[in-house]
Amino acid sequence: MSDEMYSVEQVANRLGLHVRTVRGYIRSGRLKAVRIGKQYRIARADLEELTGKPRPSSAGAAPVEVSSIVQIDGVDRAAADRLSTLVLAGANSASNPAHPLRIQTVHDEERNRMKFVILGGAGATAEVLQLIEAVLDGDNGLLSEEVGGA
Repeated sequence: MSDEMYSVEQVANRLGLHVRTVRGYIRSGRLKAVRIGKQYRIARADLEELTGKPRPSSAGAAPVEVSSIVQIDGVDRAAADRLSTLVLAGANSASNPAHPLRIQTVHDEERNRMKFVILGGAGATAEVLQLIEAVLDGDNGLLSEEVGGA
């Protein structure tokens, strides 16, 4: 990252703006600047942030975040507790610390309904959805006794 600093006049010339406009951006907080004596200095990174140029450190693929809500009917409190423990343990064991997966569970006892709210990367979310599907699959699933007996 470059330590290059620009004056208000240099930024105005680069952007084709009036000096007063650039100073207004600084005062409003739209453009970050450091005051040195009676003059402002603008870091290259802050100028690039204002103009929307990507920073070199983020040149890789932009992270994708997915939000999913999974609703499962016919789930009593005991099954909801088991299912939530199993899914959260599975998700936490495969978690990527750089892009953590966030999962919340809600159980509605009145309706025997459970919901998972999943927020995270596309790949990690897909793995959790596959885990939920595998756990609930057919006659061998976690809820087969509860759903079959209900």
